[in-house]
Amino acid sequence: MLRTKLYEEQVRKQEEEIARHRKTLVSTGDRSAKIRTYNWPQGRVTDHRIGLTSYNLDAVINGEIEEFIEALQVAENAEKMLEN
Repeated sequence: MLRTKLYEEQVRKQEEEIARHRKTLVSTGDRSAKIRTYNWPQGRVTDHRIGLTSYNLDAVINGEIEEFIEALQVAENAEKMLEN
C-alpha cells in the first residue's frame, strides 16, 4: 500500500513537470505574446522578449540585425546562468 502511494506520487510529480515544460513551449497567441514591433512612422523596432528598442528600422529591414542577435544571445546566456 505504501509502495503504491509513493509510486503514484512520483508519477504525479513527473506529469506536473512535463506539463510545466509544455506550457513554456506553447504561446497563447494573443497580442501580449508578440515578439517584435515594427513602427514605420517613428523608424523604430522593438523586441519585446528582451526589451530592446532600436530607432534604425531601415537598417534592420535591410538585414542589419546584429544588435538584436547579440542582445538575444546575452539574454539567453543570462537565463541559462540563472537556471544553473
